[in-house]
Amino acid sequence: MSHALSSHAGAECSNAAQSDANKSSDEIGCSVFETRSDEWLDEAESFRYRFSFIRGLMKILFVASEGLPYSKTGGLADVVEALPKALVEMGHQVSVLLPRYHGNRVTSTLVSSVTISLGEQVRFPSIAEGASVAGVRYFFVDDPGYFDREHPYGDKSGEYPDNAERFAEFSRVAIEFAKRVLLPDVIHCHDWQTALVPALLRTQHAADPAVRSLPVVLTIHNLAYQGIFPQSALRKAGLPAQLFAMDALEFYGKINFLKGGLLFADYLSTVSRRYAREIQTPEYGAGLEGVIVQRADRLVGILNGVDYAIWSPDIDTLIAQNYSAQNLDGKKVCKKDLLNAFKLPADKPEDLERPVVGIVSRFADQKGFDLIAQVASEIMKENLSLVVLGTGNPEYERFFKLLAEKYPRSVGVKIAYDDTLAHKIEAGADIFLMPSRYEPCGLNQIYSLRYGTVPVVRATGGLDDTVQNFDVKTQQGTGFKFDAYDGNALLECLRWALKVYRQPKSWRVVQNNGMAKDFSWKTSAAAYVTLYEAAKRSRIPRLAGTSKH
Repeated sequence: MSHALSSHAGAECSNAAQSDANKSSDEIGCSVFETRSDEWLDEAESFRYRFSFIRGLMKILFVASEGLPYSKTGGLADVVEALPKALVEMGHQVSVLLPRYHGNRVTSTLVSSVTISLGEQVRFPSIAEGASVAGVRYFFVDDPGYFDREHPYGDKSGEYPDNAERFAEFSRVAIEFAKRVLLPDVIHCHDWQTALVPALLRTQHAADPAVRSLPVVLTIHNLAYQGIFPQSALRKAGLPAQLFAMDALEFYGKINFLKGGLLFADYLSTVSRRYAREIQTPEYGAGLEGVIVQRADRLVGILNGVDYAIWSPDIDTLIAQNYSAQNLDGKKVCKKDLLNAFKLPADKPEDLERPVVGIVSRFADQKGFDLIAQVASEIMKENLSLVVLGTGNPEYERFFKLLAEKYPRSVGVKIAYDDTLAHKIEAGADIFLMPSRYEPCGLNQIYSLRYGTVPVVRATGGLDDTVQNFDVKTQQGTGFKFDAYDGNALLECLRWALKVYRQPKSWRVVQNNGMAKDFSWKTSAAAYVTLYEAAKRSRIPRLAGTSKH
């Protein structure tokens, strides 16, 4: 790629990033499931590489397998939507590269064909652009055979058997995107699906003057998902044999995409400080704790933020009545509306005095529902109402359905994904329950704090970072936490919260403490900027020709 093309693409991005396109999900086709710039000249080639070292001038490329408003299966999509917007608000130029899934609309094709060799096959994906949103530009890797499917990662029969090839292609095209369309100052990759980007940059592209010194940050959103495939997938994905090694992708005779990213990225982040420490231990490291300890000096924990334009009771359009910390009267209206939504008693004063415990979650093993099952009969002796929204593991779906059948006047369950009902639970419940086995960050406990819905959580990962135990004597704290992964520990913690609930003055204090907390993206985005700058500085010696590596 010529320097002229690189400069043109960068200027084009700069101009476009200044306008806010503010498109709706329907319009774009969402699949839901200061002042100085230093220039370095590489001594070996006539390729000119620009870095903007002053905050506010960076060009940042996000590479992710999903992101709102175009696609979503989990919390990753929320981060890939919100963090770029927060960075744009700080003055940065941000682009997001995604696979083009079923239903995603594009505005133009920028590169009609990129030749990608995957073992014995050669594929020709294209690079397209979608509608910009809030100043963030969106681009797509368009290969219908790989990505125009009902679900991004698998179907009812399990994970797609060609996922290694699919995301190897995606990672390769991401590198070509940086060469042909927009040369960023830093690439921010997310999870195993994009972990090959740093691995390929530091191996196959190690001598490529266009991209060999690109800084890469890799964020681990959930270490449990690693992209592990048979050794044969190495050839099918077109990966060099040298990557099947202990200091690369090899993992107990298989290949591990995430391991490659952990080893080759310039800096690593995960989504809370506590989780960054936990994944360095055998209990939480999922077999990669040794690799993470090896890179611990390049690992930071940055808490995910939340979008208070969506999750705030004073402006929430999905709840029965708005309210604030200054006037909680609307929360009583929301409580009655919530009970009605789950067809639970709500007409008598004692119905509204009874505490409501809410759960909104994927039904997965990590979420601690086995603890609830251990002590469910004891919980239901506490004169409370329980409302549950979620879907996932059939075992937990059956458990909650049976619980509702056994206690029809106390337990309401909806097996579904329902955003409106999720807002109603946050606004109408008194207590929000998250007894997770592990929780890299967690968002619902943060939403709950803002809604005056007091969280009861296990002290792990982001739950521990965001919830402070309430002390009746000092009147400090925002919720209630327990340490041991044990049903009785959960029960005692819940009883502790219920005891404080029956002390209205203290309960109002813990509500107000939580509602005053600010977990907006502004603070987290600033931390990522610092991380991007560190990643850029880590590449400077190689850019200047002083590195012996």
